[in-house]
Amino acid sequence: MDLDFEKSDGLITAVIQDYAAGRVLMVGYMNAEALRKTIETGEAHYWSRSRGGLWRKGEVSGNTQRVVEMRTDCDQDAIWLKVEMTGAEASCHTGRRTCFYRAVALGSTPDGDLALRFVETERRFDPDEVYGHAGAAKGTLKSSE
Repeated sequence: MDLDFEKSDGLITAVIQDYAAGRVLMVGYMNAEALRKTIETGEAHYWSRSRGGLWRKGEVSGNTQRVVEMRTDCDQDAIWLKVEMTGAEASCHTGRRTCFYRAVALGSTPDGDLALRFVETERRFDPDEVYGHAGAAKGTLKSSE
């Protein structure tokens, strides 16, 4: 597989989807090593842009992603993983099943802040307990409604 890691400074975008339910769980990034480890182990690995390092999904939280299917896009600069979640089945660091738990209000003209509303409020785990520090999900819990 000749993926194009050069377009985005050594990274490719990874779209992660729940294999059974079909919902998008998260978007992450992979470098060549993350992709190699994912293929070798069958567990999703990513490159953390904020920490500047490789990580296996669930290494702290226990919410791992077992890869069932992997596809690439037509330009070969993005990857699509269909996964089965383990643990509390939460892919978001806020404790939710998906990172896409807020909806943007359509039909309005954004004038700075977007109007957001929660569409998924249930938390599968408490991020402060799992990650061991207050504010683990800082800045991600706001709704404008």
